[in-house]
Amino acid sequence: MRNYERDQEFMNHVGHLIRHPRFQRLDGITQHQHSTRLEHSINVSYTSFRIARKLGWDKKSTARGALLHDFFYYDWRVTKFNKSHAWVHPRIAVRNARKLTQLSKKEEDIILKHMWGATVAPPRYKEGYIVTMVDKYWAVKEAAMPLRRVWQKRRRFSRKFLGSHNH
Repeated sequence: MRNYERDQEFMNHVGHLIRHPRFQRLDGITQHQHSTRLEHSINVSYTSFRIARKLGWDKKSTARGALLHDFFYYDWRVTKFNKSHAWVHPRIAVRNARKLTQLSKKEEDIILKHMWGATVAPPRYKEGYIVTMVDKYWAVKEAAMPLRRVWQKRRRFSRKFLGSHNH
């Protein structure tokens, strides 16, 4: 069982959305080279939820908006929207999310504005800033996974090699 699955409060807010068959379709779509869109969405949601909870902010809206922020089915690297993807995909995500659940104004804003920095309009709510920053963090972390594995192997090799020659 993964950490987020053990967090009953988190699962009470978003578990039904994660288990929904339409949302589960994201598991077959690559997001940042080495993660699926489902994995990415859950990573962003759970991390954002934990930050909002620690700050005493609206953790439910944060978790839900973050979970649904990339709720679209096309490969953004090969689509006709490529240049406008940062603006287009949040609107598609909101439309898809509305088919699963009723969204609050805050949740809609979190989804629509999560690309702030690549787009002009900043989030209206403080929780949107959490999701925006956490999304960038996970994008970099997920894209860098193979490098981390290479570095870990080299570090293990160096420790083994250097350790055996220090005696």
